[in-house]
Amino acid sequence: MLKEFKDFIAKGNVMDMAVGIIIGAAFTAIVKSMVGDLINPFIGLFMGGVDFNNMYAVLAGDVAAGASLEAAREAGAAVFAYGAFIMAIINFLIIAFVVFMLVRYVNKVKEATAKEEEVVEAAPAGPSEVDLLTEIRDALKK
Repeated sequence: MLKEFKDFIAKGNVMDMAVGIIIGAAFTAIVKSMVGDLINPFIGLFMGGVDFNNMYAVLAGDVAAGASLEAAREAGAAVFAYGAFIMAIINFLIIAFVVFMLVRYVNKVKEATAKEEEVVEAAPAGPSEVDLLTEIRDALKK
């Protein structure tokens, strides 16, 4: 069983997957910061300063008027946090768009590379070594 596990780990696909997961985690942190620190403030600005994260409805419990969602949860109230859900949807759409643009760019680079390889392969090979030697032999005979 240990040998099978070593064989599994040694395969290239597993290492590629591990690298992908690590880069994905780092990419997630970057995108999260972009969404939370750069894009969401603009969304709030265009929406008239609305902070979706603190939009909620109290289902049960006592919460002071105007209290933040975190304060309502700390007070032990049962809350329906629809604003956090709206922000999650907005964040998802932004992240999906960023990933789409990244994949689109990578695909364009791959296509350009494939076209360059086709051009290199399609170039005329010219005379072979045997053809050149035959021409030299025939020229020497004359």
